[in-house]
Amino acid sequence: MDKIIIEGGNTRLQGEVTIEGAKNAVLPLLAATILPVEGKTVLKNVPILSDVFTMNHVVRGLNIAVDFDEALNQVTVDATGAILDTAPYEYVSQMRASIVVLGPILARNGHAKVSMPGGCTIGSRPIDLHLKGLEAMGASIHQEGGDISATAEKLKGAHFYMDFPSVGATQNLMMAATLAEGTTVLENAAREPEIVDLANLLNKMGARVSGAGTETLTIRGVAELHGAEHNVVQDRIEAGTFMVAAAMTSGNVLIKDAVWEHNRPLISKLREMGVDVREEEAGIRVKSDVSKLKPVTVKTLPHPGFPTDMQAQFTALMAVVKGESTMIETVFENRFQHLEEMRRMGLHSEILRDTAMIHGGQRLQGAQVMSTDLRASAALILTGLVAQGQTKVGQLSHLDRGYYQFHEKLAQLGADIRRESED
Repeated sequence: MDKIIIEGGNTRLQGEVTIEGAKNAVLPLLAATILPVEGKTVLKNVPILSDVFTMNHVVRGLNIAVDFDEALNQVTVDATGAILDTAPYEYVSQMRASIVVLGPILARNGHAKVSMPGGCTIGSRPIDLHLKGLEAMGASIHQEGGDISATAEKLKGAHFYMDFPSVGATQNLMMAATLAEGTTVLENAAREPEIVDLANLLNKMGARVSGAGTETLTIRGVAELHGAEHNVVQDRIEAGTFMVAAAMTSGNVLIKDAVWEHNRPLISKLREMGVDVREEEAGIRVKSDVSKLKPVTVKTLPHPGFPTDMQAQFTALMAVVKGESTMIETVFENRFQHLEEMRRMGLHSEILRDTAMIHGGQRLQGAQVMSTDLRASAALILTGLVAQGQTKVGQLSHLDRGYYQFHEKLAQLGADIRRESED
């Protein structure tokens, strides 16, 4: 088992860091490569992450040719032959995002069978909106023995209102609707940049998707799709993680290629705290003096609200800001598990249902901690940068799902950090 070891307490991050393509974008993009019946699809700027390898296996398991050139960060997919309609359980069970293959397989084959997905243990994440939306489009859904089967000789366009702007459901239904007969309208749809990125790829393939980035998506079905080339959008969550890292270490860091618009909710809260955040030609620069920062209240919401995927990292920043900060988590009900581990490092916090009160500015001490999910792992590592003494962070399989060479990038910015195997 690998661990990341940090010698913290006097870290001040300085320099430049380059971020990868977005994990949350590339997984549905890979699912979309199932749809074309002619030509190859080439995805560029693909991050080298364990989740990407898993999704490649899911797509490959459908009798689709998938080639990942890691040197070029490029995936080439050829789905022009006959494809299978059952996604491989071995890989679907590892990752929740794999449920987004349900819509493309169904739209292409008329039948799809996908196991209930796995993933991070951050609370209940039902897929009822995925299934209700497909039923609205004429699909017959059956669940048996942990498998979901969907059948529809030809999906029909439908008008579907989403009770919650679910990112995964929006992606699944948007892809399914591209090959449906007629027009599909999704109301209260997710508006994340990753939704826009998926719509851009689908349109390059010949789909007719409009309204991406707004709460109403309109998809006019077409007879078939073809392959296309596409650059994966930059990872706003990785960018945000390094922005927080710079802020909490009184650093001065340029996050290269970071997109200002995609990070606006985080930037707003950093500036409210007193962090100097500026847009430059090469990216976003973050400068900070922790001693001058003030506590804030943050509430996670679907985009364009504050992203739940930045909640854990931002609580690490709150821990070093003197005074009482408040974090309200409205998206997932079990996403404060990292605070229990941070208490081992001296964090003073109280949790009442969906609200965490962080008593910041207390002395933090290095400790041995375990990550509980992807973003928690990053938060614990960031806390280790400012805690006195040595911190060891375990369960790095979570980290590897969403960050590439995270410790190496921090080391290049001046952190005393390394990754070691205990074997």
